[in-house]
Amino acid sequence: MCVCQTMEVGKYGKNATRSGDRGVLLEPFIHQVGGHSSMMRYDDHTVCKPLITREQRFYESLPPEMKEFTPEYKGVVSVCFEGDSDGYINLVAYPYVENEAVEQDDMPERDQPRRKHSRRSLHRSSSGTEHKEERPGLASDNTESIQETKSPRADLHIHSDVPFQMLDGNSGLSSEKISYNPWSLRCHKQQLSRMRSESKDRKLYKFLLLENVVHHFKLPCVLDLKMGTRQHGDDASEEKAARQMKKCEQSTSATLGVRVCGMQVYQLDTGHYLCRNKYYGRGLSIEGFRNALYQYLHNGIELRKDLFEPILAKLRSLKAVLERQASYRFYSSSLLIIYDGKDSRAGMFVERRPEMRLKRTDSSVPESLQDGGSTEPSSSAQPKVDVRMIDFAHSTFKGFRDDPTVHDGPDMGYMFGLESLINIMEQMREENQ
Repeated sequence: MCVCQTMEVGKYGKNATRSGDRGVLLEPFIHQVGGHSSMMRYDDHTVCKPLITREQRFYESLPPEMKEFTPEYKGVVSVCFEGDSDGYINLVAYPYVENEAVEQDDMPERDQPRRKHSRRSLHRSSSGTEHKEERPGLASDNTESIQETKSPRADLHIHSDVPFQMLDGNSGLSSEKISYNPWSLRCHKQQLSRMRSESKDRKLYKFLLLENVVHHFKLPCVLDLKMGTRQHGDDASEEKAARQMKKCEQSTSATLGVRVCGMQVYQLDTGHYLCRNKYYGRGLSIEGFRNALYQYLHNGIELRKDLFEPILAKLRSLKAVLERQASYRFYSSSLLIIYDGKDSRAGMFVERRPEMRLKRTDSSVPESLQDGGSTEPSSSAQPKVDVRMIDFAHSTFKGFRDDPTVHDGPDMGYMFGLESLINIMEQMREENQ
């Protein structure tokens, strides 16, 4: 049963059709570490998220020099519920048709996500083997019964071979190991619930297509930082503004201009990701923030000192770019810092630990390790890192959408957060030389 239009039940990709178009079955993006909106995997290079008009227009208006530090904007797709042969509801994307879908701006504020994440074919490349995992599913014998839920279950084509473990509030490991970052599952469940609640009236939804910024990383270690000393937009209600200001006052957003919103870091000693969420980040002191950053740069065996310089270089470059963006405000946006848990230094550690030895044909391991040579990484090897700004649903600048409030100069709250981050990393580098 298709909630939006009639189609062949339970068939997607090559066999799914709607007005002659082929659909793409969306799945939760397994490396989402923060945020409210569910990030969905569209294909290997692309993710999508519920469209908010302000964010779409902001991506379309980005200054060229900022594009290095933001995901590539790839357009819009229409998304709808479709049922499979087992009665589970999935999300399927189709080419966008003007005036056919609704966006999140049309929804009451309480239902909108509170934050927020070359065009490619709608054909989805098969990646990996089929793997059974549990994820949220919705039961639907017909469109009237869509409000009911069924036990979570689905046959997922995309999954991580590396398990995830969430660290709880007491810093102990949870016993559950899953193939998705647990925060991505949480967001996906909430997103389906929001959309399902309006499914009888809202047949199609607009989703933004964005670059998957972790695609090039084999074992992406991701740190999601909420930037700035203010999180509410200019159009926020008094109640929402007060709520956001309180969160800032009670966290490192006020003292440092930055707070942890989510994290996953690969551990070489155990072979799994350790994860933190936004609730952990909200409760950190300044020293706690430093410790979290240290943990993000620690692979379970040692601190990745080789990451300091490339990350600092990216942060300084971003700071220089944003200093020139007069009138821009990035309220409630986040900054992603990404590095690979599997690079030249990882190869070195694998050689030290025979039980974790990689295949010699693995191209990610330096030739000196593949042929049995020195276990030291090449002195010229530079670890791959990335820094990207995301989530622009509350951003503004002079002349943008006729916004009544015009700000002068760069976003000093955001700049304060960048300076704090740079200073802490510089201090950490000096302490660990």
